[in-house]
Amino acid sequence: MDIKTVGVVGAGMMGSEIALVFALAGADVVLADKGAEALERARSKLAGVLEKGVAKGAYDQAAADETLARLTFTEDLQTFADRDLVIEAVFEDEGVKADLYRRLEPVLPADCLIASNTSSISISVLASHWPEARRARFMGLHFFSPVSRMKLVEVIPGFDTDPEALARARAACEAAGKVAVPVKDVVGFAVNRLLMAFFIEANKLVEEGVATPEDIDTACRLGLGHPVGPFKLLDEVSNPLALQVMEILHEAYGPRFQPPLLMKQMVGAGRHGRKAGRGWYDYREES
Repeated sequence: MDIKTVGVVGAGMMGSEIALVFALAGADVVLADKGAEALERARSKLAGVLEKGVAKGAYDQAAADETLARLTFTEDLQTFADRDLVIEAVFEDEGVKADLYRRLEPVLPADCLIASNTSSISISVLASHWPEARRARFMGLHFFSPVSRMKLVEVIPGFDTDPEALARARAACEAAGKVAVPVKDVVGFAVNRLLMAFFIEANKLVEEGVATPEDIDTACRLGLGHPVGPFKLLDEVSNPLALQVMEILHEAYGPRFQPPLLMKQMVGAGRHGRKAGRGWYDYREES
């Protein structure tokens, strides 16, 4: 792999597993977040993912131990000063991302490739928060959850992205076992536009009393061949995040992406999904 050192900012569900797949591919990886607690949760989670991989025979214990040893967990962005590729995976808000870019800019090497894992915000808009000299090496690399299992990465150039830089980043993703699909820089890219339309229509079916969430999930699994139905998937990605993406798409494309009232009620009621204990399903009895 041309990319030997990788930095990931954001130790949540997405960022931690992005860090893991590059470490599994042999890269030296630094995973950064603002709090020691978030970093410890990420370390524990990734150790668990590696343990499951060993149990399933995906790799042996020695490979798992070596992978974990290639991961550094830190609160200090100064450790990104020698990175070949840096991936931002923080909260899906332009202002939050822009603030991070301002803090990273004086640290990163001049030739560092920089990517955002944004699922919905225009790459060209995000690029505007970097100095002009950095924009040729800035792009979107949109991974899918859970990153350790999902093969797809949407590769998105901005207005100023250099094709050679994009090709290097794409090759790094493919070396990490991903399938990289080029997508034009439009709000929501390709998959999320399809997925949010799917979620919205599923909500409408429930609002209209056509079927229950459980029956719709069963129908999609058996009739469409989906591994999980839309409501189970909403609980996994979290209802607040899905609602946020719907609102971004609604602003960009108009009424066809208007968030359903039912989604707003679910989020307002605190039924955020699996991590919250309740969403479309009740997870409070899970061990």
